[in-house]
Amino acid sequence: MCIRDSTTTGPAARSAAGPWLLGVRHHGPGSARAVLAALRAARPAAVLIEGPPEGDALLPLAADPRMRPPVALLAHAVDDPGRASFWPMAAFSPEWVAIRWALDHDVPVRFIDLPAAHSLALKEPAPEEPGEGPERAEHAQEEEVTPVVDPIRVLAETAGYDDPERWWEDVVEHRSPTGERDDGGMRLEGATPDDAVPDDAPGDALAPFVALAEAMSALREAYGDGGQPRDAVREAYMRIQLRTARKEFGDDVAVVCGAWHVPALAARTTLAADRSLLKGLPKVRTDLTWVPWTHRRLARRSGYGAGIDSPGWYGHLFEAADRPIERWMTKVAGLLRGEDRFVSTAHVIEAVRLAETLAALRGRPLAGLGETTDAVRAVMCEGSDVPLALVRDRLIVGESLGEVPDTAPAVPLQRDLTRSQRTLRLKPEASERELDLDLRKETDAARSRLLHRLRLLDVGWGDPVAGRGSTGTFRESWRLSWEPELHIRVAEAGVWGTTVLTAATAKAASQAVAATALADVTALAEHCLLAGLPDALPVVMKALADRAALDADVGHLADALPALARSLRYGDVRSTDTAALTEVAAGLAERICVGLPPACTGLDPDGAETLRGQVEEVHGAIGLLDTGAEPGTGLRERWDAVLHKLAARDAVAGVIRGRATRLLLDEGRLAEDEAARLMGLALSPGTPPADAAAWIEGFVGGASGGGMLLVHDERLLGLVDAWLTGVPADQFTDVLPLLRRTFSAYEPGVRRTLGELVRRGPVPEGARRNDAAPATGGFGPGLDRTRADAVEPVLRLLLGRPPEPAEAAV
Repeated sequence: MCIRDSTTTGPAARSAAGPWLLGVRHHGPGSARAVLAALRAARPAAVLIEGPPEGDALLPLAADPRMRPPVALLAHAVDDPGRASFWPMAAFSPEWVAIRWALDHDVPVRFIDLPAAHSLALKEPAPEEPGEGPERAEHAQEEEVTPVVDPIRVLAETAGYDDPERWWEDVVEHRSPTGERDDGGMRLEGATPDDAVPDDAPGDALAPFVALAEAMSALREAYGDGGQPRDAVREAYMRIQLRTARKEFGDDVAVVCGAWHVPALAARTTLAADRSLLKGLPKVRTDLTWVPWTHRRLARRSGYGAGIDSPGWYGHLFEAADRPIERWMTKVAGLLRGEDRFVSTAHVIEAVRLAETLAALRGRPLAGLGETTDAVRAVMCEGSDVPLALVRDRLIVGESLGEVPDTAPAVPLQRDLTRSQRTLRLKPEASERELDLDLRKETDAARSRLLHRLRLLDVGWGDPVAGRGSTGTFRESWRLSWEPELHIRVAEAGVWGTTVLTAATAKAASQAVAATALADVTALAEHCLLAGLPDALPVVMKALADRAALDADVGHLADALPALARSLRYGDVRSTDTAALTEVAAGLAERICVGLPPACTGLDPDGAETLRGQVEEVHGAIGLLDTGAEPGTGLRERWDAVLHKLAARDAVAGVIRGRATRLLLDEGRLAEDEAARLMGLALSPGTPPADAAAWIEGFVGGASGGGMLLVHDERLLGLVDAWLTGVPADQFTDVLPLLRRTFSAYEPGVRRTLGELVRRGPVPEGARRNDAAPATGGFGPGLDRTRADAVEPVLRLLLGRPPEPAEAAV
């Protein structure tokens, strides 16, 4: 094995043959501390890192004070930005520690893995759940094939552990490089001087790597490439780079790579054999840069193959100078107190004691994540997993988002987006947050335009949500969350332009020309208004007029109209000229009014339900389009005539007739007596029960307040009750599912009130709510005028109305 003899110490060790091969676990704080100790002890002339060689020019940026991990090298194909790979690094990643040490000591540092130009050309579509092997999966996403061998798991099982993470913690993370518990803490950024490890003891610092290399050699002998034949190509390239470095710097070279590769790098092969493995590899043009990364993306559950379960916990182990368990419990207590949970100092002390006791009982050198989590659950969370889930999300995984300096290379679109984010004070954050915008304010309006433009470019930084405040058109609410993958989306969107505005404009115009469905074009017109893209609107409007003139399908027209109506409403708020949209929208509405009645006949249940929803959408759209029109001259009157036809025509599906009746009643365009008459006809004995149930679904179903309508109009409730009790037993089971769907949508209080009313029985003829005498057996006892007179003075006082003369006298 080409690693310095661990039994040689002092100056003699510096002249021993062979480079230092420091096999690590990616993102392992124990490996990071061991690498730091080895570099300080050996002081190599050059440091070689597993990573894409095209990133060598970016390495000096790691020393920039504005660079804050976690960060990642991003490589993408110039002609296909979606073909990309990340090489993430956290503050506790051994590679990051080695890079920072080399830069701080003016030691040459290079990447030696297979170039991204080849790895991206070889990259296959990534599976949804890449492998979880910490070494075999590697820390670049080009290796996203589920590994056959997980070395850490094999070694853990060999040692008698059923949990590989617990074995790794016991063997590496909870011990210092010299094998003792790390109470002194080896921190990279000046926390520990270079003489923390004596210069005359490099063998002690290298001992952990010798042991790990021997274990990996045994595994490679047993499992070969472990099911990853592409590793042979990567390792051949790394051996070539190692030979080149040794010619330039001699044997004083340190290599930091995945422990799995150490036996392959130490193997004796010929240069010709290695070059033959690389012959004929495909190649693409690539661009590389640094991008911010997140702790959440380092977690395995995020879908990153070489991730770790607990990056926040590992970061704490690396940063804690001493007493890591005590400091961790203090962090947990602070988090829970911030959530208004009572956690005292006594809780912290007891949790530390319990964690250490559990570690001793389980034979562990130090309390690990399992022990601390059990202690937190028992002491601070009172046995509940609900607050413990918050601890896992905020601390064990963590929400850290790295930072990259402006001097890092970036596509022009990314630079423009960064400038806009700073101008509008919209800082990208890894944690999810809600943003409420008042579009009457220029800054908020500009923020809205930016977010809508990014959505048009498929850069999903923000998603619109229903606002908690006003429902007016001048307010918007967004849910923002910045993910590292969005950098790839920005790179992909760069083909449309160099700024967010020009890129969104170009893409909107291209989509308008390519769109084949009318609804797609109307939705695009709405996006253009929301995003403030005046230069794209002429192209979109031409496409809209062309599609509208050729499309005769009423369903398509009904799908397209609501977006246009919303666009007109947005135009008032955003000061946009919408005259052309108004003309097209009015034409669509007229064509819908003409073609809708024939389209509502002869429908099956699914088609009727679809058209019912379209009728509702058109009803709301026409209400927006007809605002301010003179009575008798607007679309409203023509639309009301259409609804009357639908409500009265027997050939129309019951669910549509019921909904048309309800819409007219809600708008005050239908008298209650007429509504009761139509319901009586729909629920008459001659109507099949399934059709009658569909009419009820249309009239009182959904979230349109149908339940309250039945509560307050006992005539309608009586009709429904009488029909329901008259359904034959053999047909009742056929209509029951539809009825359950209809009434299950009501609020529990509404259902309870309806049940109480029905239990009282029907209202006798002539006994109505205004009758002075109480009705017998009806829905209620009628109006109690004595009680009403007692309440009336209070209501007048609340409403500011003067009392009646008789009340004043009293």
